[in-house]
Amino acid sequence: QVQLVESGGGSVQAGGSLRLSCAVSEYTSRNYCLGWFRQAPGKEREGLAYISWSGTTTYSDSVKGRFTISKDNAKTNLNLQMNSLKPEDTAKYFCAALPGWSNSVCVGSGYWGQGTQVTVSS
Repeated sequence: QVQLVESGGGSVQAGGSLRLSCAVSEYTSRNYCLGWFRQAPGKEREGLAYISWSGTTTYSDSVKGRFTISKDNAKTNLNLQMNSLKPEDTAKYFCAALPGWSNSVCVGSGYWGQGTQVTVSS
């Protein structure tokens, strides 16, 4: 019912920037909490940034001040601007649409994209 497709991943040197995008329908944007997550090999999935139905944003301590989550003018793309990238940012990045908002994060069982790889070299 809900489809999410990430794009914009790639390889970059430490200190560089990348911008990820996730195609989102207007219906999904209006009715779900949207977020960005990442997972490195052998590690658990980590929540990075969230944006509520009203546009309120929340960031994890690991990316606060470096990453910015936003929606485009048409509300059909979810974006993640990543600056000052570090080797430890290397992971597969996923966007998600979840049904709830609690304690300033998206919660519940929802929908996930296939992911896009980000590799940061030292």
